[in-house]
Amino acid sequence: MKKFLSLFIAAIAGGFASLSIYNYVNPQHSAYYTTGSVQNAKAVNFAVTPPEVGIDFTTAAEMSVHGVVHVQTMYQQEVNNYFDFYDPFRDFFRGHGGQQPKFQPQVASGSGVIISEDGFVVTNNHVVEGADQVEITLNDNKKYQAKVIGTDPTTDLALLKVDAHGLPFVTYGNSDDLKVGQWVLAVGNPFNLTSTVTAGIVSAKERNININQEQFAIESFIQTDAAVNPGNSGGALVNSQGELVGINTAIASNTGSYSGYSFAIPVNIARKVVDDLMEFGEVQRAFIGVSIRDIDSQLADEKNISVQKGVYVNGLTDGGAAAEAGIIEGDIITYIGEHASDNVPQLQEMIARYRPGDKIPVTVLRDGKEKTFTVVLRNKNGDTERIVKDLNENITVLGANFEPVSKEEMSKLKIDKGMKVIGLTGGKLRSAGIKEGFIITKIDGKPIKTKEDISLALENKKGGVLIEGIYPNGFKTYYGFGL
Repeated sequence: MKKFLSLFIAAIAGGFASLSIYNYVNPQHSAYYTTGSVQNAKAVNFAVTPPEVGIDFTTAAEMSVHGVVHVQTMYQQEVNNYFDFYDPFRDFFRGHGGQQPKFQPQVASGSGVIISEDGFVVTNNHVVEGADQVEITLNDNKKYQAKVIGTDPTTDLALLKVDAHGLPFVTYGNSDDLKVGQWVLAVGNPFNLTSTVTAGIVSAKERNININQEQFAIESFIQTDAAVNPGNSGGALVNSQGELVGINTAIASNTGSYSGYSFAIPVNIARKVVDDLMEFGEVQRAFIGVSIRDIDSQLADEKNISVQKGVYVNGLTDGGAAAEAGIIEGDIITYIGEHASDNVPQLQEMIARYRPGDKIPVTVLRDGKEKTFTVVLRNKNGDTERIVKDLNENITVLGANFEPVSKEEMSKLKIDKGMKVIGLTGGKLRSAGIKEGFIITKIDGKPIKTKEDISLALENKKGGVLIEGIYPNGFKTYYGFGL
């Protein structure tokens, strides 16, 4: 009996010991209370107000998905083959001055947004850069050949045009109205999966990620957590009303695929770029003429600055717009017009919406007091004139002059188009082996009838260029070179 009682007491003691150890190792199973009585204890709720449940994105998706297109580009890429040795006989008989590079057709794809019923499409510059042909496919699988109206590498935007009417399009919204935490949809064609819609929230605004390495590049991205992947570039970021608020452009990723954050160009920048390209064929970029930097703790200590918002004027362009208006080094720019200028990307975004010659009020803090100056913005040349696209700029690299082919010569050679090469200087044509008198009939498959056709065929071209033509003796040939 004594032995049984001892075992029973030992079992109870072991149970209490086990329970105590379990509660110690697993505290989440333990109850915690305030130091008051149990009756007066209240549960503490650390959660913020929950978001609205049951948000319906079907209307926004329906309003936008038909206006987003699949953009497919074709271009020539130079191929270096280890086994492709120099062949003097080939060069002798072809008349080439040396071994010619080989080019292989390549296909790439992205997205675009139809912005008008008559066929204007906005996309990213990097989607169509260097393309020989651009084709768009609508949500109903109709296909159109697209013409590149113009591009702006500094904002990574491009404007296309297709010959069609009555197209579905996405209406402009206002990216200034976007709030952090607001729902948005990303519409595009990731991995060639057409008409894909993903949802997320705006997680930040005026984000600079230093992805655009162009001189005078503008980055003031809308950051979202809507899933965006390769192929989404140039697609639409829309709000819950289906209005266009951004052009999806980049992702932050270590793998090349979506890993949490995506970035879109604000539609208020895109709209201005599109208007410029439609009217002038060239973006009318305005400059305020200042060197600027964000205010951080180091600068604040160094310059004894008490404010945390605004953009510090670190230097001025001699004779520039800001200097002429009376702004000086050390001023802190706080407003561009009625819009706050809290950081560098925000200021750059505001200035990017104006054209040279525009007069804008700029508010600065100087010695703790606000001052407002009227600044007349300048262009890159330092004046207020509108810049019209120079068609000769693309031709200069070729190192030649051109003249139309006479009707008699076209009849003799049995051709109906072409521009004759005259006055060769040091340039791409001479390096490729082209001789004077050669008649260019096609560049990258595009017919050449005028000097403007040559310029347009080379516009924003990077990589391989394939030129077809004929000599006055009737010898047809082609040449390739890289830009």
